[in-house]
Amino acid sequence: MIPARADVVIVGGGSCGCVLAARLSDDPDRTVLVLEEGAVFGSVSAVPKEIRDAAVLPVGPESPWTTSFPARLTPDVDATVTRGRVLGGSGAVNGAYFVRARPADFASWPASWSYEQVLPYFRATETDADFTGDLHGTSGPIPVARVPRDRMHPLSRAFADAAERAGFASVADLNAPGPDGVGAVPSNVRDGTRVSPFLAYLEPVLDRPNLTVVGGVTATRVVISGDRARGVEIAGPDGPRTVSAGHVIVAAGAVRSPQLLMLSGIGPADELRRLGIDPLHDLPGVGREFSDHPEFTVPYRFRPGLPPHTVLLETVLHTENLEVRPYTASFGAAIPGSGVPHPVLGVVLTRPRSRGRIVLDERDPRRPPLLDYRYLTDPADRTTLEEGVRLATDLLAGVAGVVETGSVDAGNGRLGTSLHLSGTCRMGDDEHAVVDEWCRVRGTDRLSVVDTSVFPQAPSRGPHATAVMLAHRVATAAKVGLPYPV
Repeated sequence: MIPARADVVIVGGGSCGCVLAARLSDDPDRTVLVLEEGAVFGSVSAVPKEIRDAAVLPVGPESPWTTSFPARLTPDVDATVTRGRVLGGSGAVNGAYFVRARPADFASWPASWSYEQVLPYFRATETDADFTGDLHGTSGPIPVARVPRDRMHPLSRAFADAAERAGFASVADLNAPGPDGVGAVPSNVRDGTRVSPFLAYLEPVLDRPNLTVVGGVTATRVVISGDRARGVEIAGPDGPRTVSAGHVIVAAGAVRSPQLLMLSGIGPADELRRLGIDPLHDLPGVGREFSDHPEFTVPYRFRPGLPPHTVLLETVLHTENLEVRPYTASFGAAIPGSGVPHPVLGVVLTRPRSRGRIVLDERDPRRPPLLDYRYLTDPADRTTLEEGVRLATDLLAGVAGVVETGSVDAGNGRLGTSLHLSGTCRMGDDEHAVVDEWCRVRGTDRLSVVDTSVFPQAPSRGPHATAVMLAHRVATAAKVGLPYPV
């Protein structure tokens, strides 16, 4: 049953929404309501096996746990992008790659988000099985571990050896500041289970009387009166209604969060008028200038007789602007229904200059928007990615005993995306910033956005660990009374 009012209404039960809900409901006098569009679960045992199994990414075209968006990667390359649509969000169905943003990534964030200031919150989110000390947590909700070299899949082990022979450093801890190189991937996996923020943060506290989590509910608009958010209009099994809120936190992801703001009248005023939406607050940065990591996949063939994979990505090579990923299985084996039969080596541009935008459907702005990536529009991006493909091809040639001789075919590769979309509601204090340094929507009281939308740009590593840290820190600030009056 959906209450008529809550002190905090969180739109979206993804990674950030789960962290926020768990930590904000620590106060028994604060009522918290989570509105999730997808399925919700009341216990660990109710979570389907394909969501828990870290060897499987249930994001194929027939998956009931995702939603799809049309995308234009370049003027010549169209794609379909999937995001998690289930309690736990994309963090419940991803590759369990839990690596932190690098210290230099925070140079584009407001000063209060320097690496030194966020490190205690990275530590608070995790229990690291391999490292202790000042850099790592020992009692946080998310388990973090790495596959030792001697237990890695033969491809991972051979790739790491080839990278070191090529002169790249061996890095023991990719979550520590230090040099680039090849190292084991930090993963949020325990005993083969993908431990999402739902399982780690929210599931243990679902029985709190002040916490309500509902699924199958779509937020259609944030209700704004004057300069203040008053509640959320929703559509669900019982029809449309409005839930009143003391504070609304939008945590619907880097696509849905800007879309919901625009549907609510917050965004580029000229564009909203063109779509028939009454602009309440002109914020030209909503949905604009997002970044993501282009990924070019180089196909090849395994030699026969290799063992099955357990985690899709066990090791990676980092250079200044690239990440090279030796996936331990074909996407066809790891992503049911993907139809990609051969294994691939992923070449990822980690510091892209090109920027994209979210384009609402003119026929019906409530429909899934177009993700116009504009990949490789900056010539430097194309040059760096081409260099990465040559590096990947050379490394594959050195993976003896694992890759069939002559099977590497960079010319048959494909441009895709790493699904790390960030910056559609970025934080800052300039005219194009959407939220302030504490994720409050500029110009609208009692309304926040807390997810990868607010990252100034995609971090040079996968965003999941940084997103969990963000939500943990924002909730900590709210718990002590600042900066949220919730």
